[in-house]
Amino acid sequence: MKRIWCALWMLAAWPAITAEPAYDAALATKLRADDIGMRMYVMALLTAGPNRNPPPEEARALQAAPMANINRLAAEGKLVLAGPFGDDGVLRGIYIFDVATVAEAEALTRTDPAVQAGQLAMELHPWYGSAALMMVGEVHAKIQKPDGRAQ
Repeated sequence: MKRIWCALWMLAAWPAITAEPAYDAALATKLRADDIGMRMYVMALLTAGPNRNPPPEEARALQAAPMANINRLAAEGKLVLAGPFGDDGVLRGIYIFDVATVAEAEALTRTDPAVQAGQLAMELHPWYGSAALMMVGEVHAKIQKPDGRAQ
């Protein structure tokens, strides 16, 4: 009986599952999307910097500063996405900037306290990706618990 209900549900839902999404011209314009829903960004690959082992007191002082900088850049609309990689390799994380040039992204990376301290270095590249990334911050704010902290 359960299989019959599942099959009936799938048949009823099939048109919605297979239907092509409706193009939203206003949203595409707002996100500055091209005809295929893409746009240019600048991606920063965060790599381990030359100063990976600062004294413990310096490391503690620097721990919160990069997050404050990330939040500031996001609030200014310059940083679309940021996050660390889950392993302990040379590549430490990524930033995706909403800026016109690599030079502008480079100036923003110099405001990162971890870069200033030599704990991180950034390799910058123009990157062509989905314009939908511009909505990540808005969606993330809706799914992060008010007291949410990084694990």
